[in-house]
Amino acid sequence: MVIEAIISVTDIVESMHQRINPLPTSKANAAAERSGGISGLVYNSIRSITALVGKSLDGPLALLSQQLGQATPSASSAALVSALNGVLGDHLVKRQSPLAIAMGFRLQDRELDLPTLAQAVVQKRGRLLIMVHGLCMNDAQWRQGQHDHGEKLSSELDSAVVYLCYNSGQHISDNGAQFNQLLEALCQQMGTLDNTVLLRLTIVAHSMGGLVARSALHQGQVLNHQWPQQCVNLVFLGTPHHGAPLEKAGSWVELLLGYHPYSAPLRRLTQIRSAGITDLRHGNVLASDWQARDRFDFSRDKRSPLPLPSHVHCYTVATTMSENASMICDHVVGDGLVPLDSALGKHEDSRFTLHFAPQNQWQGRGINHMQLLSDPLVYQQLQQWLKNF
Repeated sequence: MVIEAIISVTDIVESMHQRINPLPTSKANAAAERSGGISGLVYNSIRSITALVGKSLDGPLALLSQQLGQATPSASSAALVSALNGVLGDHLVKRQSPLAIAMGFRLQDRELDLPTLAQAVVQKRGRLLIMVHGLCMNDAQWRQGQHDHGEKLSSELDSAVVYLCYNSGQHISDNGAQFNQLLEALCQQMGTLDNTVLLRLTIVAHSMGGLVARSALHQGQVLNHQWPQQCVNLVFLGTPHHGAPLEKAGSWVELLLGYHPYSAPLRRLTQIRSAGITDLRHGNVLASDWQARDRFDFSRDKRSPLPLPSHVHCYTVATTMSENASMICDHVVGDGLVPLDSALGKHEDSRFTLHFAPQNQWQGRGINHMQLLSDPLVYQQLQQWLKNF
């Protein structure tokens, strides 16, 4: 990745050099933003030498990757890889990098295969709680200090619990498709064990995880899969249903850099962010929300409306960092990443508004985005909503 970064930065510097260079250049070179003469020789030499070094490292790194794959990662290294996947996850998949996280179910920091999970769910009479993490996170980060929403809820509700782990840098709709297939496979696996026990599913999702869950439900319904009809509860914790200001700010920076020819090459730096992150500009859930469009284009919201599933009990938690209500705090800052209206599913266009029942909404103050995973008031609300699960 360092090798690729050096080559990419070299391209940016060369492009800026070409745009600032007062000497006349050929139209072909200008269009390609490549230098000629001695300058071109220098830039091409940097790229060639760097690529050669990269190829010489492939062998040793492959051996190292095998050794790392056999070792149990520490919490800090797992968090780093998760963050890397959030920022560059689509790029890692494209490059077939061993750092790309494959979607799967996990429990107590270990992968859980479908036969084992199916057996645990059957033993709990079909009751299953799935915890879905957010952007740049992983399953282990549900544990904050000594508290874990999933672990505590499953104990009190007498249900099986499992944690979904996924590459949050991929498109939300792609992760939704994979999640849908996993859950349908779980239903089939349960049927082979005991066809009299049906899945009774609750999903608790943090941040981006809520969009992944909505996408999976929709795709499962379109394909007439079994599991969506067996989903009872869907709980959103700080989910940006209508986007997050941070990604919107990134698109503004990209737009402003493009206005001046000298700064235009720097736009490539803003385009490092993953497909998952750009999906958060407006809250893309469907593949049609981004397909056949340049995801870096500065454009208005072009999503198709997707209402909440009518047969599922849907709940949402929305918080603000400030203890006091204010226009800026509620509508811009929110919990630090997600504004209040976005988390509540409210939209100025009524077609996009998500109609949560009043009793299925909870607003808290003085709670930031990460504290949603550990705040006792948030947990009490989850407990109250799911007590009859």
